[in-house]
Amino acid sequence: MTADTFPVSAIVASQRPHRKDAARNYDALLAAAREAFAENGAEASLEDIARRAGVGIATLYRNFPTRRHLFESVYADEVNELCRVAQEVADREPWEALTSWLGRFVDYTVTKRAIREALNNESDVFLACRDSMFQAGGPLFDRAQQAGEARADISFDDLLRMVSGISATHFADDAQRDRILSVALDGVRVRR
Repeated sequence: MTADTFPVSAIVASQRPHRKDAARNYDALLAAAREAFAENGAEASLEDIARRAGVGIATLYRNFPTRRHLFESVYADEVNELCRVAQEVADREPWEALTSWLGRFVDYTVTKRAIREALNNESDVFLACRDSMFQAGGPLFDRAQQAGEARADISFDDLLRMVSGISATHFADDAQRDRILSVALDGVRVRR
């Protein structure tokens, strides 16, 4: 599966402007919004996002007419990145590929947590993102199971829920989060 075949990839491609200067502004706004949502949650100031991106508020609204459109675009961009990472790590050893992808998934959950409540679980964007995430990460998990490196009695959905739950917890620092995630993944890994 190539990056272009994930449902979310078509959404991201259709939203991104074609002109170079407009695409630069669009990308800067997405990066600024991701950062602002991670720091301040879904109520992050749109003016602050525009300022962080180095553009005016009119440019923000030209690209994202509503706050919800901005949420969906950031969310879709994050999931699209997860799909890209899945492809990058797919040639690695099964357990390494899976844990590398899960490391990026943990980073994604920070943004997801900030805007999750603002998204409707039944929206086309949310459903495309969910399908894409399962299409990208599921095969990595399947390979780890087939190689006898991941427990056969759990599903990919179980794994994502566990990692999401860990990611949703407040930690003293990233090192503590990584230690706890490592302990949890030790429970998923089959030792030979």
